[in-house]
Amino acid sequence: MDIFSILTMIGGLALFLYGMKVLGEGLKKASGGKLEIILEKLTSNKMMAILLGAGVTAIIQSSSATTVMVVGFVNSGIMKLSQAIGVILGANVGTTVTAWLLSLTGVEGSGFVLQLLKPSSFSPILAFAGVVMLSMGKKERHKAAATILIGFGVLMIGMDTMSNAVKPLAENAEFTKMLLMFSNPVLGMLIGLVLTAVMQSSSASIGILQALCVTGAVSYSTAIPIIMGQNVGDCVAALVSSAGAGKQAKRAAFIGLYYKLIKAVAFMAIFYTLDAVVHFAFLSRPASALGVAVIHTAFNVVSVILMYPFTWVLEKLAYLTIPETAEETMDYASARKEIQILDPRFLDTPRIALEQCKNAAVDMANYAKDALFLAIHLMDKFDKKASEQVIELEELVDYYEDELGSYLVKLSSKHLTAKDSQELSILLHCIGDFERISDHAINIMESAKEMHEKELYFSRKAEEELAVFTSAIEDIINTSIMVFKEEDLNLARTVEPMEEVIDYLNAEIKKRHIKRLRKGKCTIEMGFILSDITTNYERVSDHCSNIALCLLQLNEESFDTHEYQINLSSKNNATFADEVKRMREQYALP
Repeated sequence: MDIFSILTMIGGLALFLYGMKVLGEGLKKASGGKLEIILEKLTSNKMMAILLGAGVTAIIQSSSATTVMVVGFVNSGIMKLSQAIGVILGANVGTTVTAWLLSLTGVEGSGFVLQLLKPSSFSPILAFAGVVMLSMGKKERHKAAATILIGFGVLMIGMDTMSNAVKPLAENAEFTKMLLMFSNPVLGMLIGLVLTAVMQSSSASIGILQALCVTGAVSYSTAIPIIMGQNVGDCVAALVSSAGAGKQAKRAAFIGLYYKLIKAVAFMAIFYTLDAVVHFAFLSRPASALGVAVIHTAFNVVSVILMYPFTWVLEKLAYLTIPETAEETMDYASARKEIQILDPRFLDTPRIALEQCKNAAVDMANYAKDALFLAIHLMDKFDKKASEQVIELEELVDYYEDELGSYLVKLSSKHLTAKDSQELSILLHCIGDFERISDHAINIMESAKEMHEKELYFSRKAEEELAVFTSAIEDIINTSIMVFKEEDLNLARTVEPMEEVIDYLNAEIKKRHIKRLRKGKCTIEMGFILSDITTNYERVSDHCSNIALCLLQLNEESFDTHEYQINLSSKNNATFADEVKRMREQYALP
């Protein structure tokens, strides 16, 4: 094997690894993150968790990536440790799909069908078709399909190039002698473990082993220990990912390690004990790419079946490694801890990251609403403890805005689909409005505090009018949060008429106060407080309007917010006028 063959092999390896990366990205785009979302929500059943783990891994072409994702879910409290075990087991089965695809390089024969199954025959066609689709396709799904074809084509071309480059090694006595060293079970496992740990992918290292099989110098006695080591090395990425994470995340990573160690050591012990007695004749035969795929699959499938009833053992081992502390058993988790769902591990899976951002933003919206409603009730009966809670909620909303904003900016630099970019824009716009709503809650609380300290009271008429205004504000904020949460465009169109009625209420209440002031039924000081409260109410409704308009703007093509508002208030818009009329009747002042 000369220098040019080595360069060819390196080039083939580069194509192989790049093709695997492109294929995985294409499959992720095609799935639209749906499988990951299902994985997050449907893992309470152990068998379902195993199947989902296998399915997601088959899609993203990496059990390491699936395990890292699970570590993120556990760290965020989205998934329980017991649920994570099933997914980790399933991921080991899903990773075997790649080995079966790569086994096509070992197809031999002169028949037309067999020739067509060879990567050298169909890979260039797939790659070319993918390039044409990528150039001409405009829709996201077409581009995803093109990326899959290109990735698969490049992957198989790289595999075929590697196989052809290493064929001369079959006649190299030194290479054969070196491989014989790895027939030692311990050395074989170590080389498989190191290779997978370095490449961060058991699928890639299995592919390299399959490529070497074409030399005929790799026997099954060498291949089997390497395959065992590759399975163990696959957990390194998850262990590294858990560094700096919470204790539950570390336990999830250790579950992956223990599972792979137990199945590898148990298999090696049983297999080589039987070999000492029976003497398996096939061990001395040259391994094939298909044989490696069969062993890899059988090993993982049988391991899952045998371990299925004993998953509790893995959880127990994880807790023995990282014992549970007294603090963990206390129900002390604050909302600031809950925002750990914005885990950096999810940034490489935008669909999951956006889903978690949306959940956090909904929590933020509810905290802002709680602060506002609590502040409003302080006007009826002021309570110092409740006023402090309003301040705490406002600070919490500020914290959410900072964390969400920073996370969304990081996420925006990732490759997002058009739909994901749209959702990210909605989130960035709306979290600012939620934060401002909590600021107005503070203003209202301070007005209530001033009334309490100065022993001031509204007149009976002012209280009745303010009660109607409060009802309208509570309704508009509940509606706008529901619009944001459900992305209900029909409901979003009801917010603007409500906002216009609130503008009317604000102006009308101030006008009525001036009349009472002239009659001596109210004081100037109470007038200032009333004006502050109603102004804050009106501005809260403006932010609710912004939230609804943002959703409408980004979900309807060629949509302009200012133009929309003008069209709504147009005299020709009968629907809007009817809705305003209905709401004026609903919120009629006494």
